[in-house]
Amino acid sequence: MRRVVVTGCGIVSPVGIGKKTFWESLRQGKSGISQITQFDASAFDSQIAGEAADFVPPSFLPPKDLRRTPRFVQFALQAAVEAFEESGIDINKTDPYRIGTIVGSGVGSLQTVEREVAAYLNRGPRKISPFLIPMMITNEAAGNVAIRLGLKGVNVCTVTACASGAHAVGTAYRAVQSGEADAVVTGGTESSLTPLGVGGFCALKALSTRNDAPTRASRPFDRDRDGFVMAEGAGMLVLEELEHARRRGAEIFCELSGYGATCDAYHITAPSPEGEPAAKAMQLALQEAKMDRGARVYLNTHGTSTQLNDRMETKAIKRVFGPKAERVCISSTKSMTGHTLGAAGAIEFIVCCFALRHNLIPPTINYENPDPECDLDYTPNHARESKLDCAMSNSLGFGGHNASLLATRYR
Repeated sequence: MRRVVVTGCGIVSPVGIGKKTFWESLRQGKSGISQITQFDASAFDSQIAGEAADFVPPSFLPPKDLRRTPRFVQFALQAAVEAFEESGIDINKTDPYRIGTIVGSGVGSLQTVEREVAAYLNRGPRKISPFLIPMMITNEAAGNVAIRLGLKGVNVCTVTACASGAHAVGTAYRAVQSGEADAVVTGGTESSLTPLGVGGFCALKALSTRNDAPTRASRPFDRDRDGFVMAEGAGMLVLEELEHARRRGAEIFCELSGYGATCDAYHITAPSPEGEPAAKAMQLALQEAKMDRGARVYLNTHGTSTQLNDRMETKAIKRVFGPKAERVCISSTKSMTGHTLGAAGAIEFIVCCFALRHNLIPPTINYENPDPECDLDYTPNHARESKLDCAMSNSLGFGGHNASLLATRYR
């Protein structure tokens, strides 16, 4: 199999736009959670979220196109252009049919759905926008990125709830590894902070209601966690075949060396309580990367700050690493960013790339009261320097979707 490396990345997030600002915020343990401003959330049980408050729509989109480009697609375009420019690939000097686009999103544009349903109910079917369908459907992020960058290779959208971004990166990895593509622009994007989106998760009793202290609401693995915090953003990467990158003289961030994907086959929303399928995904990624259990590992957990997930994921980690689990460097950056849903897997894999590059473990902030059932080293509250051999990201989605991505140093 061909080796696959990371040659570019881009970020839109609640803690910063652009990878440099994003990483510095994580290093400092900065929270991006605040009161919701995109609509009046005063009637909702949860009134807080991780908004990409500093986001400015891409200047390369003319006003007419901007009005027809939903927010989740704008995020993907911004992050993809940042990643592609950093990679240094010149589309005019390569075969565009050898460069693909694979982007995940869990929801698509709820803003479009809500606006057009209101138009229909208030003014009738003739007032439905002709752009409803292309603005609403989830695959439009992948389509728009390819159009913007001129990429004519494989183009796929993954929709697996909170594992969408991770599955996109994993699918792109397989495409480059197998020879289907020489490079793929890949990642995840999400913007579903709308009355319907927030209301749906409130109805599930899945969200934190710590409305009076937003920055302290997302507290993975803490005894007093009371639910996750919704967020928005995008993470995009350029995955490239090693020799293709070397011939160009590209700077290589790290190598993507392992990918594991499994299914709980248990419940549509609750995770399998003992964590065996999630553990299997981690084991598959470690095995493919040929990493033994003695390796110095950083694990960016799914770590949602819900009772069920954090307890189960802790069990899964123990299944994989056994007695050495207590020495694994673990954190959940959702404590700072909130849960970006379909974008989370890609954003958090980028965190792994930076952790490996800088030998720095970002913290799990708001870790104040240990939970007896979550008793591992979650890097509480402050970043920590640590020499690493590899970094792994877990993503676990409604429906039982599990994905683990593993990065190693490029040698």
